Amino acid sequence: MADYATARRNMVDGQLRPNKITNPELIAAIQQLPRELFVPASMQGVAYIDEDLPLGEGRHLMEPVVMARLLQAAQIRRTDVALNIAPGTGYDAAVLSALSSTVVAIESDSALAEHATTTFEQLGIDNIAVIEGDPKEGYAAQAPYDVIFISGAVSEVPSCLLDQLAEGGRLVCVIVRETGVGSATLFVCEGGATGYTVLFDASTPLLPQFEPTPKFVF
Repeated sequence: MADYATARRNMVDGQLRPNKITNPELIAAIQQLPRELFVPASMQGVAYIDEDLPLGEGRHLMEPVVMARLLQAAQIRRTDVALNIAPGTGYDAAVLSALSSTVVAIESDSALAEHATTTFEQLGIDNIAVIEGDPKEGYAAQAPYDVIFISGAVSEVPSCLLDQLAEGGRLVCVIVRETGVGSATLFVCEGGATGYTVLFDASTPLLPQFEPTPKFVF
């Protein structure tokens, strides 16, 4: 029988701590959360490796270090309301839920949304609302949000997501440019305007819904 507790501890000590993850609440949340429940049964044995894990249909569970560094950069507070875009099986949303007050998770794939909901119920997590919808649209009905986390890379951040940030709100994601280079990026809303800072390089797979629009060639 796999020793997932040891694998989880090794992930924290061998991957996260050496890569500048120092937030104690974030480390505690990741240390306690059974990541193996958020991947297909056939992949549970590799749930804690330092790679993006395929979930099917072009979707992935984000590499632990990239996810943790993005969440740390968002400086999440216990009173924050968070929006998780394209949560997949829900691992990122579950980590977010341990750091914030409420998480709204927008997922377009009904099978992934069901997996996430079932796992949250199994773990007794009751501060996440999973809503099936278009992740590119966010969920304006509950806006504004203190934190928006996109669970995968995008070619660009839709303006409607930035519009759903509260004053002082932070959006974190990986943006993949035409060159193929991915950049972890922090957006902050201040005084009604949103600026951004590039944090680090990240080779995170693109979310299918956020691939660049094909350009016409004449």
